[in-house]
Amino acid sequence: MIMENQKNKKQHKGGRNPKKDPSIHRYVFRLTDQENAKFLSLFEASGLDNKARFITSVLFEKQIKTVKVDMAAMDYYMRLTTLYGQFRAVGVNYNQIVKILYRNFSEKKAAAYLFKLEKQTIELAQLCRDIAQLTAEFELKHLKKEEK
Repeated sequence: MIMENQKNKKQHKGGRNPKKDPSIHRYVFRLTDQENAKFLSLFEASGLDNKARFITSVLFEKQIKTVKVDMAAMDYYMRLTTLYGQFRAVGVNYNQIVKILYRNFSEKKAAAYLFKLEKQTIELAQLCRDIAQLTAEFELKHLKKEEK
């Protein structure tokens, strides 16, 4: 009776369960150096981690997701963000300087120092306008490049 139970049960040999529809057909093709370079750049742009899946998705016209990162744009915006933080710090320092000038100096001397500070502030405001204009030009060029 024990022998019959063992025969009725399927004997498990171990390993992975077989696929219902295994990929058994194989194709080989060769590429020139130029074609290989183009293939690899397309493969890297797709973001896929498997070349076989990339090839089948291209062959059967499945949509491939490509993400292009413009490092120049990223670098520009990172620097612009740090510059904005510095402008905020200058604004805080400006307020502190005005308070200290009126507290520690006479009205006449404080006004003289504030006049010098005002000249520097005008230069800083012009610089800020220049940065805003450059940013607008950069975004205009960058958006045109993305649309193409």
